[in-house]
Amino acid sequence: MNDRDELLFPDEDDRPLFADEPAQPAAAEQAEAAAPWRILIVDDEADVHSVTTFMLRGQQYLGRGFEFLHAYSGREARDILAANPDLAVVLLDVVMETEDSGLQLVHYIREELGNRTVRIVLRTGQPGKAPAARVIVEYDINDYKEKTELTLEKMLVTLISALRSYHFITTIENNRRGLKRIIEASGDIFERQSLARLGRGVLDQLTAILELRGDPESGGVRASGLTAAAIDGQPVVLAATGAFSPFEHRPVAEVDTAMMRTALDLARTRPRGFYCQNGSCAWYFKSQNGSENFLYFEIPREVDEDDHDLLELFFTNVSLAFDNLFLNQGIEDTQKEIIFQIAETMECRSAETGSHVRRVAEYARLLALKVGLSEDEAEMLKLASTPHDLGKIGIPDAILNKPGPLTPEEYDTIKTHVWRGHDLLASSPSPIIQAAARIVLLHHERWDGQGYPQGLKGEAIHIHGRIIGVADVFDALSNKRVYHDRWDWEAVFNHFREERGRHFDPQLVDILLECREEFVAIWERYNAVGVQFG
Repeated sequence: MNDRDELLFPDEDDRPLFADEPAQPAAAEQAEAAAPWRILIVDDEADVHSVTTFMLRGQQYLGRGFEFLHAYSGREARDILAANPDLAVVLLDVVMETEDSGLQLVHYIREELGNRTVRIVLRTGQPGKAPAARVIVEYDINDYKEKTELTLEKMLVTLISALRSYHFITTIENNRRGLKRIIEASGDIFERQSLARLGRGVLDQLTAILELRGDPESGGVRASGLTAAAIDGQPVVLAATGAFSPFEHRPVAEVDTAMMRTALDLARTRPRGFYCQNGSCAWYFKSQNGSENFLYFEIPREVDEDDHDLLELFFTNVSLAFDNLFLNQGIEDTQKEIIFQIAETMECRSAETGSHVRRVAEYARLLALKVGLSEDEAEMLKLASTPHDLGKIGIPDAILNKPGPLTPEEYDTIKTHVWRGHDLLASSPSPIIQAAARIVLLHHERWDGQGYPQGLKGEAIHIHGRIIGVADVFDALSNKRVYHDRWDWEAVFNHFREERGRHFDPQLVDILLECREEFVAIWERYNAVGVQFG
């Protein structure tokens, strides 16, 4: 027996223990598929490194083998630790460059790196330099061993104990991070204001949760998945990722696979609508209004019990989000229809077609998007534009429906409709109604400051008022009114060219002229008899 053998094998009978025991075939196969535990050996003696790796060669814990990293000084160990935050165990010598190099490294790991997860086993051949009673109290280490006592059996017991502790701590941390992510995800998905955005949000948050739960060594877990819901009775993919990305916004029938059908059928039978096995997972939810929604995803690993519990919790919140969205959409759709009906009734009183408010709303939405407003603001503007002539309810019919020119006094009466409408709406706390009040007040202002009621000029007029000003005049000229016949398209667009920078915001006029076919298409959609564009 040489000096190296005596260092870790003081008793001859200790050497064979476990060392040559062959791994079971099933465990070996599992170890090939699972990432090994990463262990850092820090010691200035090369023999200690070689003996340690020799002793532990072929051993496993939880079906995972061991991968060893080597540092021969405290300084070298610092670089390795900084670059590898996923180390499970550090087998650390005390005396290296200095008598307390190992203890300084413990302080670096815990305090400077903030790594409280890695398990530190202090090994020393000079116990007098670092007495166990003092070190275990003053330093955040997990075990203390004298090198002379580390036989093969004791070395393996020490390492497995450290790995068991590391695995327990990382499992708790993963679950904590998973729960935190679910709380954050729940807040995100409840803020989604449309079905498509909700589908995208759910898929994004699911991917983030699964990545948190994946093995750090493998760079997380990338899932391929899709969310779908029935739109007009036809299941459509709302959002997709990975291998399913090409099917976004397409009918589910185009992406249907035997594996997906099986998973969905099984999910429908589960109490919480969630099924996951062999990397194929599905969630099914039927909302209170009868709409069917589902999510399907595939991940390159098995979902364990902790994953399953977290995902069930996540999908419980997702179910509430879908129900909440459908409920809000139902309320909003009802409110929108009431607003449209009131506005159209108002237009009928003016002896004009009720489709005026719907056309103006669509023109306004198109202009808003083209000028760079968000989808949400464009939708809000579409709805808020509908009562822009609400104040006409207080204008006498004789003036409102007069076929000839108005007298100056009659025109002054007409102009009061903006304040009348504004005052009817301004006291509402609703953001949409507040926007509607602003539109009512501003849609007759002019870019050159010659409009009413306040004579505002240029960008002092809110963009909503400028947009509705263009949309309202465009519709008034392109349809028959009690005081004029319908203008042909060339006359309409010539009028906007002439009034660019005078009556109308020049940027909005440029958009109207550039996208004239799109505006005419809206006009044709809302008129019983289409007129060819010319």
